[in-house]
Amino acid sequence: MTLAAEVVRHGGAWDDSAVSDATLELAAHAAFTQALPARPTPYEATILLTDDAEMRDLNRTWRGKDEPTNVLSFPAGDTPVEDGALGDVAIAYETAKAEADQAGIPLSDHVSHLVVHGVLHLLGFDHLDDAEADKMEDLEREALASLGIADPYGHGDEAGLAEVTR
Repeated sequence: MTLAAEVVRHGGAWDDSAVSDATLELAAHAAFTQALPARPTPYEATILLTDDAEMRDLNRTWRGKDEPTNVLSFPAGDTPVEDGALGDVAIAYETAKAEADQAGIPLSDHVSHLVVHGVLHLLGFDHLDDAEADKMEDLEREALASLGIADPYGHGDEAGLAEVTR
C-alpha cells in the first residue's frame, strides 16, 4: 500500500515557508495508510501549493464561491480508481498561514493537516453530516498523531481550527 504524492508549487508564495515537499508527502501517506491500510494498489496524488488568488479562481470555477479557501480536493473520480490516480489537493498559502498564525501552531503542522484532510476527500471521505465528520476527524487525528502532530480538534490553542476543515 503506497501513495506517491507529487508536490507542485505555483508562484513564489511558498518559497520561504519552510514547508518541505517531504513533510507534505509524509502527511499524504499517513492519511492514505490510516484510511486504506490493506490496499495493495499503488496510488498517486498531486499536492498543489498555490496562493490565494489562484485558489479563489479554483473555488469560483469549481464551487461557485468567489473567495479563497484553505484547501480544495479534486478527486479523479467518484471512488479511488483501479489505475491508482486519486486526484489533486490544492492549498492556499496566505489562508493557511493566517489560520496557523491565528491558532499559534507551526505552518508545517497546519499544512500537514490540510493535506491529510484533502487526501481523505480524494479517498471518498466527507463531512456532510456529523457521523461522516466524526469518522473523518478520527482518521485525521490518527494520521497526524502518526506524524507527531497534535490533535487539531483538541482543546488547546489549535482547537479553533476545527471549523476550518468542516
